[in-house]
Amino acid sequence: MNSIDTAENTSAPDHCKVALAQYPVDYFETIAEFREKLEHWVKTAASEGAQLLLFPEYAAMELCSLLDKPLQNDLQGQLQAMQAYLPLFLETHQQLAQQYQVTLVAGSFPVKIPSPEQPEHTIYVNRSHVIHPDGRIDFQDKQIMTRFETEEWGISPGTGIKVISTAVGKIGISICYDSEFPLIARRQIELGADFILVPSVTETLAGYYRVRTGSQARALENQCYVLHAPLVGEAPWSPAVDVNVGRAGVYTPMDKGLPDDGVMVIGELNQQGWIYATLDKTLLQNVRHDGHVLNHRDWALQATRTDATG
Repeated sequence: MNSIDTAENTSAPDHCKVALAQYPVDYFETIAEFREKLEHWVKTAASEGAQLLLFPEYAAMELCSLLDKPLQNDLQGQLQAMQAYLPLFLETHQQLAQQYQVTLVAGSFPVKIPSPEQPEHTIYVNRSHVIHPDGRIDFQDKQIMTRFETEEWGISPGTGIKVISTAVGKIGISICYDSEFPLIARRQIELGADFILVPSVTETLAGYYRVRTGSQARALENQCYVLHAPLVGEAPWSPAVDVNVGRAGVYTPMDKGLPDDGVMVIGELNQQGWIYATLDKTLLQNVRHDGHVLNHRDWALQATRTDATG
C-alpha cells in the first residue's frame, strides 16, 4: 500500500474540542450566498470553542447550483465546470480559518489533477482539503471509489495515504467508503494519526450504517477516536447529492473511561447543525498501554495466526 507521511513534529494540546457538521446542500443564486453560509457555520462552531471543524464528503457540490441549468444535471460536464470555483472555495476557507483561528477540513471537492500513472492525462479525484489557522493547505484524496463514483461519475483514486499535522494533533482522513477498509486507517495510525476523520455522503440508511459500522470498527481495532460527519437533506436539482442520509458521531474504543458502547456523541438523524465533542488524547494513550484489551498493540498478532497452518 502506497503511503505519504506529511506529518511534522508539532506540539498539540492533550485536549481539543471538535465540531462535526450535519451539513445540508443548499441552492445559491450568488457566490456571496455561499460565502455567507460558510461563514455562519464556521462562526457558530468557533463561538462554541471548537478548534477542529469537519465538513462532509462532497459538501462542495452545492457550488454546482451556480452553474448554468444544463450543467447542474450533467454529471460529467459539472466536473470540469466546478474547477473554476476551486480557487474561490479554498480562498474562502483560508480566510475563515485565519479569521476564526480554527482548523477546517473542508467539504470534499472533485479536483482535476494529472493522472499519477499517465501524467499526460487528467483525472478527477475526491479531495478533502485541510486548511490551517495560518492559511496553509493540505489535503487527502479518497483511496477507494464507490460504484457510483467510478461507473457513473468518473472519479478516480487519488494520491497516497497521508497523516497531516494540525494545531490539535495529527489527523488521518478516511473519506466515506475508505472507512470500511481496515488497512487504510491502520496505515494512518501507524504514521502517527491521533484521530481518524470520516467525511461522508450516503443516500440510504444502509449506506449510513455501513460507514458508521466501519468507523466504529476502526475506533475499536486502533483504539483511537473516529470522527464522522455526513451530508444531510435533499437537493433534487443535483444528480450527485440529491438524497443525503446520516448523523454525525464520535466513536471510541470500549474501554476504561470511555463509553461502553463506543459512542461518545451522536447527532439526530438528518437534522442539520454541529455536533461537538472534547477529545482527550491522554485517555486513549492510557487505554492503549493499560486497557482491558490491547487491540492497537496486538494488531501484528493477526499475521502470526493467519499464517499458521495445521
